[in-house]
Amino acid sequence: MKYRQLGQTDLNVSEVGFGAWTVSTNWWGKITEQEGINLLVRAYDLGINFIDTADTYSNGYGEEIVAKALKDQRHDIVIATKFGYDIYSPFERIGHEERPQKWTPEFIKYACEQSLKRLETDYIDLYQLHNPRIDTIEKDEVFEVLNELVKEGKIRHYGVALGPDIGWFEEGEASMRERHVPSIQIIYSIMEQQPARDFFPIIEEQKTGVLSRVPHASGLLDGTYTKDTVFDESDHRSHRRRDWLTTGLKKLATLDFLIENLDATIGQTAIKFGLSGTGVASILPNFTNLPQLEELVETSDAEDIPEDFLARTHQLFDENFGLPVEEETPVGD
Repeated sequence: MKYRQLGQTDLNVSEVGFGAWTVSTNWWGKITEQEGINLLVRAYDLGINFIDTADTYSNGYGEEIVAKALKDQRHDIVIATKFGYDIYSPFERIGHEERPQKWTPEFIKYACEQSLKRLETDYIDLYQLHNPRIDTIEKDEVFEVLNELVKEGKIRHYGVALGPDIGWFEEGEASMRERHVPSIQIIYSIMEQQPARDFFPIIEEQKTGVLSRVPHASGLLDGTYTKDTVFDESDHRSHRRRDWLTTGLKKLATLDFLIENLDATIGQTAIKFGLSGTGVASILPNFTNLPQLEELVETSDAEDIPEDFLARTHQLFDENFGLPVEEETPVGD
């Protein structure tokens, strides 16, 4: 495993990180608690030192499982979590709809204290605004309270995680140019290259550290899907447009030059693509089983993508992989 500095922070994170979303929500296949703990422990043993989670993952469980698995290794790992969703007020959730958000200074302080308790730690390495809209980023009081938390030692750094899906250019630009956040989390994959590519000049200008999630485009780039794949109703991918998988597989067929010419699996190549982005420090795959984990942690030793191949992937994306525009189907999370 290789490690990279996250922007101008003092955080050195593994090139392959661990997104606790998949071991805490059952939105990416059903995983038992023990299986999730085993994955986290094995990830640490294999060199992953960066764990990304959020308070809203199963109402706090996404933080609790990190503590259950890695509490004794706390000072050897970098923990990022997120805040902004009100998981403390009654809310009848329908499917995967988004919870209400809350950004008052009092709520942010309270949310931070609760995350510290669930993580069983006295500091958070990276505290991220979770899917903030532009009006939130424009609130001085949000960043004033975050700076207070830094001074108090409860968080070391703060950043912004953009979402819930791809897009959010306005929010990303304001976060970096107006708020000068040291870290930004985005989606960037061969299948989903924008707005990340538009962000890269700003990232270079501001020296922002980047975390990239969904490198495998919801599984299209990890070698597991066929046209006959069916998802359980609880699975996040089952709620997409009916044709997204078919369209995605058509796009995948144009990437044979990567599969045939590189000494790497398609899953590893997808991570290498993400790591080629400006300022990218760590990639967050969706781990669901041990063989997949063991394959992807070897990415640092896999063959890099040559510049001409990278340019070809950019051109393919710009041309919608040769498909009619109406077949364009976002596949991010």
